[in-house]
Amino acid sequence: MTTVLATIRDFEAAARTRLDPAHYDYFAGGAGDEVTVKANEAAFARLALLPRVLRGAGTPDIGVTLLGSRVAMPVLVAPTAFHRLADPEGEKATARAAAAAETVMIVSMAATVAVEDIAAAAPGATLWFQLYVQPDMDFTESIVRRAEKAGCAALVVTADSPARGRRDQDVRNGFDDLPEGMHCENLRDGDGDGDGDVDGDRGPVRPIVMSPAISWEHVDLLRRMTRLPIVLKGVTHPADARLALDHGVSALYVSNHGGRQLDGVPATVDLLPEIVAAVGGAIPVLMDGGIRRGTDVVKAMALGASAVAVGRPVIWGLAAGGECGVARVLELLRDEVEHALTLCGLASIRDLEPGLVRRC
Repeated sequence: MTTVLATIRDFEAAARTRLDPAHYDYFAGGAGDEVTVKANEAAFARLALLPRVLRGAGTPDIGVTLLGSRVAMPVLVAPTAFHRLADPEGEKATARAAAAAETVMIVSMAATVAVEDIAAAAPGATLWFQLYVQPDMDFTESIVRRAEKAGCAALVVTADSPARGRRDQDVRNGFDDLPEGMHCENLRDGDGDGDGDVDGDRGPVRPIVMSPAISWEHVDLLRRMTRLPIVLKGVTHPADARLALDHGVSALYVSNHGGRQLDGVPATVDLLPEIVAAVGGAIPVLMDGGIRRGTDVVKAMALGASAVAVGRPVIWGLAAGGECGVARVLELLRDEVEHALTLCGLASIRDLEPGLVRRC
């Protein structure tokens, strides 16, 4: 009898049986004792929804507009590395599924398919590009130009990585590089013709440099470098949220890197209300971390998130069933969000507010 994959947990279980154990540990694991990994999910269990009744709301509208892009649901594909470890088509399959779901895929700088090839494989996809600012700003600019030329609609700048997280599972497994024939294709050096495209001019792959010297000055440099809206990812402190406004970012992305950087950081959904309060509605606030159900999405948005992003669930879908698996994961989350809103008596995602959430 064919096993029905009815939940994100089912997809994770299926993915675990199909992935190389070291690769599963890479995707699932986190830094240190994985306190933050566990906290991200546990925090949602401590939040309860308080439904309204007899509202006559009808079928809810769950679409949102983010930085000029209309998406069919408030669930984006978070930037995650190395999709070809999960499926031979890698990020191409993920992008096609995101396009079919009419949502945004945030392409990782550490993707195993070049951003140009991802865009070509899914011409209907709305793509944003995640960037680690490199100390070599000329190289950083070449990556930004490639993202622009590929049609990416925003730049998601990761700010929480002045050094690599220490992940004990990867050390135990000896996982410190990609298999032969697989590379971080957005890190190719070259572009000798200066057109922002490395096709036909593909040079060696540079390593991603995590530098503690990266500062707010680099955000200012990026703003002068590109007209793309800048989403600042990895913000957890309200003071940094206020500084981000001063430096002209277009959106904030509350994230503790899925627990993969500094262990012991609080769960993102617990941090969210303070960040939302700090920006006072001036710009959108996104978040990721621990979302496994549509009810988690609804809780986060009631607490002020403009949308959420999911990373590991997408990888589980990709490993379990390729493009179709990712599409099914996104469909599950969409259906669960709509169902939860219906049971809460709401006509629209915009009707969510903090009074609908109670801490248990």
